[in-house]
Amino acid sequence: MKILMIGHRGYVGPVAARHLARTLPGVEVHGLDADWFAGSEAAPFPDDAFASQRKADVRDLTEADFTGFDAVVALAAVSNDPIGKEFEDATADINSAAALKAAKAAKAAGVTRFVFASSCSMYGAGADGLRKETDALNPLTAYARSKVATEEGLRPLAGGGFMVTSLRFSTACGASPMLRLDLVLNDFVATALRTGRIEVLSDGSPWRPLIHVEDMARAIEWALVRGGADLVEVNVGSQDWTWQVGQLARDVAAVLGGVAVEINTGAAPDRRSYRVDFSRFAALAPDHQPRKDFTQAVRELAGQVRAIDFADKAVRESRFIRLNVLRGHVAGGRLDGALRWTA
Repeated sequence: MKILMIGHRGYVGPVAARHLARTLPGVEVHGLDADWFAGSEAAPFPDDAFASQRKADVRDLTEADFTGFDAVVALAAVSNDPIGKEFEDATADINSAAALKAAKAAKAAGVTRFVFASSCSMYGAGADGLRKETDALNPLTAYARSKVATEEGLRPLAGGGFMVTSLRFSTACGASPMLRLDLVLNDFVATALRTGRIEVLSDGSPWRPLIHVEDMARAIEWALVRGGADLVEVNVGSQDWTWQVGQLARDVAAVLGGVAVEINTGAAPDRRSYRVDFSRFAALAPDHQPRKDFTQAVRELAGQVRAIDFADKAVRESRFIRLNVLRGHVAGGRLDGALRWTA
């Protein structure tokens, strides 16, 4: 199987490529990325997991870029709510318009599988029950709205030899060569190690389903080999990895030891609170279920964070916060306001 991974130099790409190389005999993974985060590696990038790598903007791809590939894994995105708020037009352009343009070009080129990294954040606010794939969506941010728009555009493309899988991932976490610390669990671990405390900015009550990046890779593998319907939209995660944010902070502190937890009980409620039903994923992919142990995940991440040179910067001011990197590129004139390279 020859796979084109779009956005391969992000947080998920290197972990997914290494996993696919181990589990799919004869696989070739080719990478394509705008390379916004070069220099932000937390560990050596696994170049040997890729048959080729190319720097390109997903917005510029044409049918020719997909010729000869069997499958596409679409990871490229403006990746979180703070970036989406600051670069709202670029978020819609990259996460939705460009993703759909790529899917259409891939289908025209004869690609047979398209795997889209979607998000459970589309449910937005729903702490009163477990959200199923058939429930109404309530996207509260530009990032979440972009995922909804992409799924809507992918539906009519499925069929005619083109299999579409939209993986509605829980909030990512865990160690990666392209580490991000703007994810809730990762932030808690890093700030705990750097300051001896975890500061929860909300009142601690919002619910979040989490998924380790290695388990995201397992779900991507399933999407690349699954049979069944031409279109599948599925929540990816597990009930065992669903926390209220305050309890997550306490659990991280318990693993690390000697860490204080401070919860802002006077904070305004965070409406981004949702619990998700993962029973469909369990039924469709019984051999690709999440299996990462929480304690192991925290300890592995802690080991990676301890090895990082933060250049005396606080975690939330570091190069491992994606918004900081993009702001720096824009301020330096290297990226324009649309997040395109200027040279």
